[in-house]
Amino acid sequence: MTSSGPIRRLATAAGRLVRPGRRRAAGGPVTDPGTGPDRAGESGPVIDGVAVGYAPELDGDPDPGEVVWAWVPYEEDANQGKDRPVLILGWDGDRLAGVPLSSKDPRHRHDAGTRVPVGTGGWDRDRRPSWADADRLLRFAPNEIRREGSSIPRDRFDEVVARVRQLHG
Repeated sequence: MTSSGPIRRLATAAGRLVRPGRRRAAGGPVTDPGTGPDRAGESGPVIDGVAVGYAPELDGDPDPGEVVWAWVPYEEDANQGKDRPVLILGWDGDRLAGVPLSSKDPRHRHDAGTRVPVGTGGWDRDRRPSWADADRLLRFAPNEIRREGSSIPRDRFDEVVARVRQLHG
């Protein structure tokens, strides 16, 4: 949980992803009662049960298109893991869905083809380039998200989503 309150589930309205409690005037912007206009992301594909959409809003709550920090299990032992940056892609019911990021260059990995470059951002204090592991589509309860890092540009988000779609149908 963040200081801005509990994380709310996205809902689809008029083909756009919006948070419950916010309303859209006919053809107008999404509004949250008492807070004024708000950005809403475009709704996108459903991949492996995940409603994908780009809607970064650096407000303390995790949103699709943002890089957040969460505990991610190791591939070889799901009982162990560590805090890692995760690119949020969308929602699967009441759980956030995303792919972990790594600053390790994947060129010499056997699974390098599953890695998508996302560039640099505020999630890494050293501003190292990062890659999204499109093969690991993970789900998180909203309270498992530790903090926001930053958002990624729409074109990078779309590249990750395209690779996730190829790998997960």
